[in-house]
Amino acid sequence: MHTVTLIRGDGVGPEISEATLTVLEATGVKIAWEEAIAGQEALDKYGTPLPEATVESIRKNKVGLKGPLTTPVGSGFRSVNVALRKALDLYVNLRPARSWPGINSPFKEIDLVVVRENTEDLYAGVEHMVGNDAAESIKIITRQASERVVRFAFEYALKHGRKKVTAVHKANILKLSDGLFLETARQVAEGYPAVEFEDRIVDNMAMQLVQKPHLYDVLVMPNLYGDILSDLCAGLVGGLGMAPGANIGDNAAVFEPVHGSAPKYRGANKVNPAAMILSAVLMLRHLGEMEAAARIEAALKAVLEEGRAVTYDLGGSAGTQEMAGAIAARIKAG
Repeated sequence: MHTVTLIRGDGVGPEISEATLTVLEATGVKIAWEEAIAGQEALDKYGTPLPEATVESIRKNKVGLKGPLTTPVGSGFRSVNVALRKALDLYVNLRPARSWPGINSPFKEIDLVVVRENTEDLYAGVEHMVGNDAAESIKIITRQASERVVRFAFEYALKHGRKKVTAVHKANILKLSDGLFLETARQVAEGYPAVEFEDRIVDNMAMQLVQKPHLYDVLVMPNLYGDILSDLCAGLVGGLGMAPGANIGDNAAVFEPVHGSAPKYRGANKVNPAAMILSAVLMLRHLGEMEAAARIEAALKAVLEEGRAVTYDLGGSAGTQEMAGAIAARIKAG
């Protein structure tokens, strides 16, 4: 039995969370859900969008499954998601991008993984005004944060049978900050001779990804580049509706879809639940439930190939819950 913190989220979060629970239940994996809240609901109830009880629940259970959150206006938080990652030191943002049948996308047979450093770079939020007419943001890159995220990328490659790790940077211009990231990546790579290592300048990497993405495998990079290029990779495989995500640290992990809360679709039973279902697949693998994860992926693939019980963005007319029900039925049918 696994105990997992569940945050249903805002906007369409509760709907895609319910759809995901339907699919997970069909696998037979025993999960005890400890529900917690964040975002607007938490702000209304507790006066903060991220209650300490929610953070403590994930810290205790070590695993969380989370729907998308809207950062409430005027809350004092730049992002509830960023605050949660910082509170739990979830220093890896893992974003796989994989081709699926029945999806309208520019490439086929894509299988990339973006490993994004999640705690520093420009996203550390160290910025200030310089007089009235200029603003300054400070880019922070440390050896410690660079080493642990690059090491994660190599360990991930070994564990999942990946052949190559590519470090992405702008060290030709940012010679100290990105230079430190690249230097650290090269040092870590020396300890993994079984995995090929290379590096790419970020602008060239963007071009390479839209010209010949099949040459790449695991990409590791600082926070800002990871944010941008992971969306580019999602675009290669059909968009954010098929983009799962995980935020992983040494002592906890939170799994969530990459897309936002889409409040205008709240209650419409319309949104594609695949990204959150695939995030749950990442969670199952993290928990060691490999067989159940594979069964969900096989069922999703079958439903997508058939193309009937899928949502509007995938060319069908099914609702969120109907698509989840079709996936669950496939799982139960074996």
